[in-house]
Amino acid sequence: QRAACRQAAPFRLAAHRRAQAPKRPGRRPGHPGACRPRPTRIDQDITVELGPCPHCGGTQFAEPTVCEQFIEDIPEVRPHVTRLRTYEATCTHCQRTVRSRHPLQVSLATGAAGSHLGPHALALAADLNKAKGLSMRNTCAVLRDDFGLVLTPGGLAQALGRLAVKLQPQYQAIGAELRCTAAVHSDETSWWVGGPGWWLWVYTHAAATYYVVAQSRGRAIVHAVLGSDYAGVLVSDCLAVYDGATPHQQKCYSHHHKAVREAKERHPALGEGYLCAVQALLRAATALKTAQPELDAARCAEQRQALEKTAATLLETPRSEPSEEAVRLRLSKQRDHLFTFLDHPAVAATNNLAERQLRPAVIARKISCGNKTPAGAHTWEILASVAATCTQRATSFIATVARAARLDSG
Repeated sequence: QRAACRQAAPFRLAAHRRAQAPKRPGRRPGHPGACRPRPTRIDQDITVELGPCPHCGGTQFAEPTVCEQFIEDIPEVRPHVTRLRTYEATCTHCQRTVRSRHPLQVSLATGAAGSHLGPHALALAADLNKAKGLSMRNTCAVLRDDFGLVLTPGGLAQALGRLAVKLQPQYQAIGAELRCTAAVHSDETSWWVGGPGWWLWVYTHAAATYYVVAQSRGRAIVHAVLGSDYAGVLVSDCLAVYDGATPHQQKCYSHHHKAVREAKERHPALGEGYLCAVQALLRAATALKTAQPELDAARCAEQRQALEKTAATLLETPRSEPSEEAVRLRLSKQRDHLFTFLDHPAVAATNNLAERQLRPAVIARKISCGNKTPAGAHTWEILASVAATCTQRATSFIATVARAARLDSG
């Protein structure tokens, strides 16, 4: 049922979950307004003197006042073409061939293959395709129509592949960084590499995101990314492959709340009693996490002990009602991972971070249906990881790619 309505209305709620009085669009009463800030840099000053009065033709005016406006516009964009002459010769001392180089070079090819896109143009193409989610053809169309740069989808694919090779060290550094963090969020979704049967994994924390495209949804991928001795907390949903993958885990409260909500819909009394008590337990744990910075250690320990006692009461005794028992079994299985987030300041109760970082990939999958080849998938995981990480760190993905694209970058 969800799949049937997702294409036409991906965010549509079921009728019984829609608010009876939905919120009105626009800002709420009392919310401060917003306007475009005044530019800090002025590139051109233009003064427009008064002409004849449009009503009577008069030319005398009393006490004119100055009316200032600031117009931000984009000038017409034309490619900046550089004819680059370098020299190649044989060293008379060592008899080796040497060649002069320039920072704009992205390749040593000459002759028929001697016309190249520069590093900034390549970086812009990578940004449009991997960071902004345009398809290959639409990326080429934007470059052609808006910037006057002609590039075919095949040429773009090859160029992005070469950029991925240059950015491979940064991709590996992101993976190494994740293995040293206090907490990592993980999620996965189906992927397409010339056909079904592939999976896109995401591993992320506040300052980095690492994508992996693999033909497996098994625990081996978790160990390949994080290592078998990862000491931090792995935050995930309740997929079985995560069970036992790392010693310290936190299971997503959003998924727990969803399971309880769906159980209440099937419950003969709409969840009154046991299911409401489970919901209250989860909410109390979340409230304690929020209040922890303001509570002393003794008070935190007291409330934590109360949560553990309530959890034991709710989860140890089997329930006769099927929907209640399903929730009890779910939480009992994850009993050791229920309150981990209360012991680690960097750990959240939900896996929302991983799901947010996975969402752009899901949209890209709708547009391009994944990748056609394993090489394309490898290019995607590298460039998408670097793009997402740059966004998290408030750094320029275009500048990062442009630096890597230069021939002298290695």
